[in-house]
Amino acid sequence: MNRIGHPTTACKTGVTPVLLAVMLCGLTLGAEVTPKRLNESRSEPHNWLSYYGSYDAWRYSELDQVNRGNVKKLIPVWTFQTGEIDGGLQSSPIVVDGVMYITGAWNRVFAIDAVTGEELWHYYHPRTEEIPGLYGTWNRGVAVGHGLVFMGTLDNKLVALDAESGREVWQVEIENAKQCGCNITGAPLLVKDKIVTGVTGGDSAHRGYISAFDAKTGRHAWRFWTIPGPGEPGNDTWKGDSWKFGGGSSWITGSYDPELDILYWGVGNPAADFYGESRKGDNLYTDSIVALDPDTGKLIWHYQEIPYDVWDWDSAYEIVLVDLEYGGEKRNLLVNPNKGGFTWVLDRTDGKFINAWPLADNIDWISGIDENGRLLDRKEPKVGETIKMCPSIGGGRSWNHGAYSPKTGWFYTTGIEWCQEVLSRAEEPREGMTYFGGEFTLAHTDKGEPGGHLSAYDPITGEQHWRIRHKYPLLASQLATAGNLLFTGDATGKAFALDAETGKELWSFRTGSGIRSSPMTYAVNGRQYVAIPSGWGSALAGLITQLWPEAEDFPSGATLFVFALPE
Repeated sequence: MNRIGHPTTACKTGVTPVLLAVMLCGLTLGAEVTPKRLNESRSEPHNWLSYYGSYDAWRYSELDQVNRGNVKKLIPVWTFQTGEIDGGLQSSPIVVDGVMYITGAWNRVFAIDAVTGEELWHYYHPRTEEIPGLYGTWNRGVAVGHGLVFMGTLDNKLVALDAESGREVWQVEIENAKQCGCNITGAPLLVKDKIVTGVTGGDSAHRGYISAFDAKTGRHAWRFWTIPGPGEPGNDTWKGDSWKFGGGSSWITGSYDPELDILYWGVGNPAADFYGESRKGDNLYTDSIVALDPDTGKLIWHYQEIPYDVWDWDSAYEIVLVDLEYGGEKRNLLVNPNKGGFTWVLDRTDGKFINAWPLADNIDWISGIDENGRLLDRKEPKVGETIKMCPSIGGGRSWNHGAYSPKTGWFYTTGIEWCQEVLSRAEEPREGMTYFGGEFTLAHTDKGEPGGHLSAYDPITGEQHWRIRHKYPLLASQLATAGNLLFTGDATGKAFALDAETGKELWSFRTGSGIRSSPMTYAVNGRQYVAIPSGWGSALAGLITQLWPEAEDFPSGATLFVFALPE
């Protein structure tokens, strides 16, 4: 850990009204995060209480001390290194009353003084041989509540730590990782008295699920199978016994609506990825949004974005909950970017289709989506033949999350322009083993140069308000703030802030390693901080070198940078 300066912990005056309302003195290690606090997290803009900052997955903060008028003065005040660069740093920090909780690769958890950067405690989960190499060594974060810190592990366990000391309180094995070829890389989600987690395994011969446990004891509460078995609705959408190893991972954190009391989770692709002959049918609930009762795990509704996926697309990305006017009335909606390059908009009360719009230019696996949500002119791989298709397996956008700002009313998200050549081939499943059903190689785009872009969209119509382009895929999440700012980073290690209304770059800082994670912001004692994790990881670098060979020389790392205005 390297501290740059040492901000005072004394309470301050002369701050903006928003910060004045949330000024704190001192630091309360292990402060209780209750379900009520999580439900009302918008009333605590100085904190970042859950993975997306709030249950609605906006990645938006009401803090405005740092704004487009003064962001150019932003300076680093401390840094923290997690000590493992293999896997980079993909965690989104959580801050509770002056204490930051962050994970590094290989399931390292740290509690940090959010003002000084001093380590308060750490927990290193034991390494085992039961780690599926296909899904990397990274971890995307924790959940905090009931006096505990929760983390999913590379050996497919769920761990609860005492928030004050880091001592392990309970641990459960969800499924043997070596046998299933699956694990947990996403952050869990705490909903009331239950901790909910997804699982990887979408590219393995594995049957996916979403699991919930009693937060205080670790007792198993429920499991929702993303691939229905015999006698369950949807099993008839799988040919023969293909459901047994049908993929359907749930690897990205879901969202929750406390008023409707509905848990939303996105489901990934079916397996085998490129070979579908043995699983003919719609393959529910892959490539779907599922709405669940958080108390029981029972299905309330589902919407399948892509029936019979043979391209390795996912609906597993963030589910953004917005209440906006549509058709002359206020509607409860959700917005879900899909790996295939389109963003779906649904009514979140019943799953009815509203719209779908593209976030990439190079999309040719379909010609479009009609007013009823049907895919038009599907272009499918043929067994034994190599075809070119766009986007690539990396997606028209990757897992990194967009941000919604109620101040502008816009949704900010990245897009990637790249294609691939795919060879589909027959493959028999072997439990827990890789199950792609083919192979792929990245290819150049047909329209324009390959690369990335970041745009501001109307979340319902997809109308684009501005776009910035980049030579390489932009693979960091966005953070929107009431200061009319948008924070993110790029593959070369540049962290930067844009004017949320125009897209103009207002500030930048070189971190020394590609940025793959999720910036966030918080305040302590009336001072606003912006935290940007930096650390790319070798797996991603290995993929994009197929189109950008120079990316092989991009440095990796695992360093958290925290910025603030000068005192």
